[in-house]
Amino acid sequence: MADVIRPVDLIGSCLGRARRLARRSHAYISLAADMALREARALECREGLGPLAGIPYACKDVFDTVDIATTAGSRVMDDYRPTEDASAIQRLRAAGAILIGKTNLHEFSYGITGENAAFGTPTNPHDETRIAGGSSSGSVVAVAQGSAAFALGTDTGGSVRVPAALCGLVGLKPTMGLIDTKGVIPFCWSLDHVGLITKCCADAGDVLQVLAGREDAPACQSVLFAELGRDPEANALRGLRIGVPRRYFFDDVDPEIVGAVDDVLMRCQDLGARLVPLSKLGMDHVRTASLIIQLVEAFAWHKPRLRIHASLYGQDVRDGLLQGQFVLAEQYVQALRFMEVKRLEFDRLFRTVDVMVTPTTPIVAPRLGERMVSAGDRDEPVGNVLARFTCLFNLTGNPSLSVPVGRHSTRLPIGLQLIGRPYEDMKLLSIGHTLERIGMVRWRAPREAILDRQA
Repeated sequence: MADVIRPVDLIGSCLGRARRLARRSHAYISLAADMALREARALECREGLGPLAGIPYACKDVFDTVDIATTAGSRVMDDYRPTEDASAIQRLRAAGAILIGKTNLHEFSYGITGENAAFGTPTNPHDETRIAGGSSSGSVVAVAQGSAAFALGTDTGGSVRVPAALCGLVGLKPTMGLIDTKGVIPFCWSLDHVGLITKCCADAGDVLQVLAGREDAPACQSVLFAELGRDPEANALRGLRIGVPRRYFFDDVDPEIVGAVDDVLMRCQDLGARLVPLSKLGMDHVRTASLIIQLVEAFAWHKPRLRIHASLYGQDVRDGLLQGQFVLAEQYVQALRFMEVKRLEFDRLFRTVDVMVTPTTPIVAPRLGERMVSAGDRDEPVGNVLARFTCLFNLTGNPSLSVPVGRHSTRLPIGLQLIGRPYEDMKLLSIGHTLERIGMVRWRAPREAILDRQA
């Protein structure tokens, strides 16, 4: 008979790992040790356990939690004490999952590098001289180092998928609105998504089943669960039409990343998928529209706080937020109209293909402190490069999944991005699961996690 792991022992082990690696990883802002152990003990005496009973998880410190401070990675929020748990936290608690801590992030989610002067910068678990990516940096590191089975993040332009790709994990940005954002400190209301970070696609599917659906939009849940009847061991690739947008999404990309993605595409074709070239995908103005919406909406939320607490903001975040006051109303409205145009364009595109495949990022994890990076023949700001292939799908709302597809010659992970139709999130996870079963997608533990387990 297999050994049964007691929830108290599992939670204690995860808390121990988090503490041992805290100084090096900066993954957590706060640990909920007493509360987590108390909930674990209570589970051992309870009947009718939920689907995630005893599973330890972490959440980005923008989710409201009544019993733990919510900082958004900023000293501005030192006095903030939520009176209600975020909707996602409530659902996970009802399912029996146990929150072990709140994770670090780029202050107020305002950045893709994960740098944080107030609480330290989480480093890449595969190379401590590199960034983990952001803004959900601590959530990714917590899962990679083994102190949490899964983690919640938020994704406004790539903030779950980018760090997942840079650290070799599965990162899901679900369909827009599929997971309720109630009780999440906003960055940009029009583009914010609650996302998931796991080590495999099956785990992401289990968590998504718990979190999917909103009381004000029950139809979205029924559409999603229509996908759950699929056999998880079936070949999700047979007959699949995979759209491959070579123009833009494969331009100015590290050749090793292109090679890794192409290897997966060729294997998909061998297993019955059909590759469909997408040559007319328009990407002009996507990044500009995304930034305009972010600047205006972020400034609107922060304006009263900037008046009182401007000196408590990190300089990079403060300077970025203040730019929002100079965006004209006409420009903001045009950006919102552009977003709707792109959504309609993708509705038409997905009549000809079932999924799209792109690299998640054009480069592997940059070094800590790098401001400009090479992408092809030119140097660009690191934020522009890392979010180049992800920000579009926050505008369109399509579900997008990053999965790890091997290692670069630097030994850093490479990510591949799958994009699907709205509410076909489970189809993406089924495809990812098939790629895992045939060995094209695989989580590889960083060396520090292996050594720590052996100690």
